[in-house]
Amino acid sequence: MNIAGVKNYFTGGTLAVVVALAGCAPQRPYRPLPLPPSRGAPMPSPAPLPLPPPASTESFKSSLPQDADIREQNLKSRTLPPPPLAIEPVVPPVGSEYVTVPPESALLPPPPLPDDSSLLAKITPGVTPQRAASLRLTDEGSKLLEAGETAKALNRLERTIVIDSTNPYGYFYLAKAQHRLGRYRESLNFLEVAEARLSNEPFWLAEVHALRGENYRALGQLQRAEASYTEAVRLNSGNRTAADALLHLQADVPAATR
Repeated sequence: MNIAGVKNYFTGGTLAVVVALAGCAPQRPYRPLPLPPSRGAPMPSPAPLPLPPPASTESFKSSLPQDADIREQNLKSRTLPPPPLAIEPVVPPVGSEYVTVPPESALLPPPPLPDDSSLLAKITPGVTPQRAASLRLTDEGSKLLEAGETAKALNRLERTIVIDSTNPYGYFYLAKAQHRLGRYRESLNFLEVAEARLSNEPFWLAEVHALRGENYRALGQLQRAEASYTEAVRLNSGNRTAADALLHLQADVPAATR
């Protein structure tokens, strides 16, 4: 046998041994390949991931900042204020009469004005000598009127406007003296002059209207008297002359109508 034949012999034998050994080796089980999903079929949802374990309360508390002003018991005991109540405006129905009731303070009369009847207090350093002398005579005449000495009072009061014709208080007390003497028309004339010069003094304006009401009442003009008394009380609720006269008029009018 030549060299080529030997090689073919060993080659064929080796191949036969390999084939025999492959037949004796254990066979792997057959596993079919998964088919691709058909078009339109729903894809299977992926499996949910596992959730991490919950953190413990102790570890959460330890992570909070430890502030000396904030304590756990303060947070537990703190209560929130209730929410404010919503107040809806009251709208009257259409076609109904809606009457607004004024507050109680609006129904009360205004407080009386402070007493400004002292004439000597009006003699200040800035007053002229003529006005100062006229005010002193006016003060003397007013005291004589209170004492019932009307004639002496009239003499003093007439001198007041001779010294200072711009003295409004002299005209007022002249009107008061004329009223005491029963000269009601003359009294009204003096009051006109006094009112024009006392426009910025509500206390004295109330005195003027009250005395005017007394003159109208003496003349029998009750409506004018009531209007004058009402104006006096409006200017000064503490004017007792006008307030008392209004009460008497309200009591007399019903009796006169019966």
